[in-house]
Amino acid sequence: MTRTNAVSGPANPPKAQRRPQTFALHNYVVEDPYAWLKDPEYPKVNDSEILQYLNDENAYFDEFFAPHSGLVNTLFEELKARKPEQDESVPFVENNFSYQWRFAKGAQYRTWYRSESLTPLTDQNVQWQTLLDENTLAEGHEYFRLGALSVSPDGQKLAYSVDTNGSERYQLHTIQIASGEALTKSIENCAGEPVWNANSDGFIYLIVNDQWRPNKALMRNLHTADPAADDAVVFEETDESFFLSADLSQSQQLVFLHSGDHVTTEVRYVPRTNLLATPQLISQRSTAHEYYADHQGDDAQSGRLLIRSNLRQANFDLYQLALDDSAGKPSTRLDPANWQNILAGDERTYLTNHLVFREHLFVEARIDGLDQMMVVAQNGESHLIEMPEESYSLGFGTNADYGAKFLRLGYTSMVTPNTVYDYDLETRVLQQRKVQQVPGGYEAKNFVTRRLMATARDGTQVPISLVQRHDTPVDGSAPLYLYGYGAYGHAIPPAFSSNIISLLDRGFTFAIAHIRGGDDLGYHWYTQGKLEQRTNTFNDFVDCAKHLIETRYVAPGRIAIGGGSAGGELMGAVVNQAPELFGSVAAHVPFVDVLNTMLDADLPLTPMEWPEWGNPIDDAEAFSFIQSYSPYDQVSAQDYPPIMVTAGLNDPRVTYWEPAKWVAKLRHVKTNENVLVLKTNMGAGHGGQSGRFTALKELAEEYAFFLLTLGIENKPEAPE
Repeated sequence: MTRTNAVSGPANPPKAQRRPQTFALHNYVVEDPYAWLKDPEYPKVNDSEILQYLNDENAYFDEFFAPHSGLVNTLFEELKARKPEQDESVPFVENNFSYQWRFAKGAQYRTWYRSESLTPLTDQNVQWQTLLDENTLAEGHEYFRLGALSVSPDGQKLAYSVDTNGSERYQLHTIQIASGEALTKSIENCAGEPVWNANSDGFIYLIVNDQWRPNKALMRNLHTADPAADDAVVFEETDESFFLSADLSQSQQLVFLHSGDHVTTEVRYVPRTNLLATPQLISQRSTAHEYYADHQGDDAQSGRLLIRSNLRQANFDLYQLALDDSAGKPSTRLDPANWQNILAGDERTYLTNHLVFREHLFVEARIDGLDQMMVVAQNGESHLIEMPEESYSLGFGTNADYGAKFLRLGYTSMVTPNTVYDYDLETRVLQQRKVQQVPGGYEAKNFVTRRLMATARDGTQVPISLVQRHDTPVDGSAPLYLYGYGAYGHAIPPAFSSNIISLLDRGFTFAIAHIRGGDDLGYHWYTQGKLEQRTNTFNDFVDCAKHLIETRYVAPGRIAIGGGSAGGELMGAVVNQAPELFGSVAAHVPFVDVLNTMLDADLPLTPMEWPEWGNPIDDAEAFSFIQSYSPYDQVSAQDYPPIMVTAGLNDPRVTYWEPAKWVAKLRHVKTNENVLVLKTNMGAGHGGQSGRFTALKELAEEYAFFLLTLGIENKPEAPE
């Protein structure tokens, strides 16, 4: 590895106008001179000055990378070369058909297939029929994403949804599979996956309102003369802070209508045979009570509900409720005291998910922070599935067959590519079905992975997972890429990435900080990083960086950091707190204008976000605390490391003006000349560009930014 001079930005970066604007609340006065960057017509963005500013920033971004296009292209070709030209999923069975997706050679999007063979893994003469070609649907669109793909129970009809601008307002189509003929008019502004009724002549679908909140489930009957006019409302969620979703039970007998924000849920169900039946409430909403249900049984009137709830234990318990016992007795069902606890969580055991088959129950758990899979037989006996490594990530694969004799699992570690296993429920043997291909050769023996424990400033032990080449020195000379997220109880697993090899081969160590705000070590790990404890998340990340410096994995100023969305908020907070530690920053669609966003109840996500961040409209203490860490509000006159920022014009989750305002303020306030660039995808949303190869171009730009700003030579080191 060779260190060269760091790269500064081109001269004359864009400078957004500062237009005085202040507001007062709770005896605080807030100045926001860049508030004008929010188009008052949003989600439409037509203001010419705003568009001109964003385009100027894009031009500056291109100007910065223009002399380094060779580096970006080299990285892009490396990343692309590690993706198989052709790829395919392990087939799965559902409703007497087998299904599979494939990437054709060089294709950006999947093609979906199905077969009448129910043994495609052993049938040498299996015949596949094209079900849907995403590449055809994507033609002519700058952006494309398939939202849902749902086949009717009779196997004759297909409902699918598409997003062609990144707004996550999907258009739902319904066709006859044999002919491709449309069965009904397409439906705009949809969310989630439609759920067919048992007769295959109607389905439940969800629509989003003007605030991008899925709030209404409707039933479309394919037999009516004017389906669009005759759609019946199955359920409407009126609480502006709750999102609605619809899911088919694993038994395919019930449809669950799930309302919830980040900490409170409420679930109803209807029989699949009658989607217009009165939805039956399982348990009424109670603040901070989360519960999730599935059904085990062969009809909608019998069997049992399996309910995972945090009412007693923050790490969740698993309960059962017999449907036939509660028939006609809603009070029995509504009172959780009548549920039977069949599996208890505790301080070490965190129940994270569950799944039912006809004869088995499966529970994902995290025990002492390590993923485990529990198999529970009908007689109540249980066992854990033994996995081949000490540290790994494990979860459910595609398990659509309710009567299956095996459980499909997804497995990975920081040195083991994504692997699909089938676990035989009778023999208790794992059978490997697929290992992620890494073209060009990948040898796990060339890499080592470790788990460290950093002591945070309040004494809490925070895990760090890392991977590096076995010959990378641990003497402070190597660069390091530290990644984090830390919000919504979302854990970042120690998983394999073929992309990160491009940095590892250039001498980097890659590390994940398992900071509070995620649920990596249990539900308490989440609650200790939210609301009035939110700053633990930022402090943990900084303290992890300091621990990596103290243990000589890296030196100050040689750390590249990255995160997106709430992880982008993390980036903004830590560079305000300890900019001297970091040598390069990638902040993707960063949630950095926390105070202003939480004050705007008309924005798509704000009301449902208050349980996560606090409600500064009604609560003066929440206002003061959010302002004290909000990255945009806390930008100060100090030296900042080089920063690369991305945004999406159509992003409904983190609106485009948040990163735009942050960059504008940083340009005005920061005291050094380190490069600061902003790229706004003008035809995309929260996830950036679509297409499996196109998306890699943006990752190549990020990696190039790290190399350039840390002054690292492009050429990867040859493995020993």
